[in-house]
Amino acid sequence: MSLAASSASALVVSASNDATALANALGGSGISISNATLSAASTTGAGTFTGGAASVGFNSGVLLTTGTVNCAPGPNTSASCGGGGTTTSLKFDFTSDTGDVFFKYVFASEEYNEYVGSSFNDTFELLLNGVNIALLPGGAGVVSINNVNNSTNSAFYRDNTVLGLDTQYDGLTTVLIAQATGLTLGSTNTFEFRISDLGDSILDSGVFIEAGTFSSSNPVPEPAGIALFGLGLLGLLAAKRKKA
Repeated sequence: MSLAASSASALVVSASNDATALANALGGSGISISNATLSAASTTGAGTFTGGAASVGFNSGVLLTTGTVNCAPGPNTSASCGGGGTTTSLKFDFTSDTGDVFFKYVFASEEYNEYVGSSFNDTFELLLNGVNIALLPGGAGVVSINNVNNSTNSAFYRDNTVLGLDTQYDGLTTVLIAQATGLTLGSTNTFEFRISDLGDSILDSGVFIEAGTFSSSNPVPEPAGIALFGLGLLGLLAAKRKKA
């Protein structure tokens, strides 16, 4: 699956249920990937995207959603958008040639801003051998609606009801970089990217993961809106809503 840079500026998505292709699209230098599986919220719950530089913060990659990838492209004109699903998970085994791994991602949601502080606390997790490493810098906690918004950890939040970015999602994080260090060289580990719609299955959330970003070398930060979270694993691992 080719995710070459697109000359178009608009965000474009393409649904895909090919777990191997999606996992390989993430793989970068020093990483070997195998045994990929996908459990999608719907037939269009996962896919790829291009043209995300201006809105997402990087041009292309994989998009996992709680409903449908078709809710991602802008402009932000819909009163609500949802695909009726709950959870999408992309899981695979990998080895790293340095014992370190890195990736860049952006969490976005239609739950913003109306449902901040409610039970509709959609969440993104990246589970490395069962441990969530998708955490905010400085020990600020998990990546979720209630923990990243205009009032809480606002340095990592972009309010799209104000910014008018080219995505339907009402809010999204800045570009976040997660890392894990100290893995045993040559050992097989398991990653699971999981995004979940909590409380209901009405409004969508999504996570954009940069193509080729999953690598054994630290990605060079881009100029705007990037936060870095590092996790050493040796010790750790030994009114939009329309209700019926």
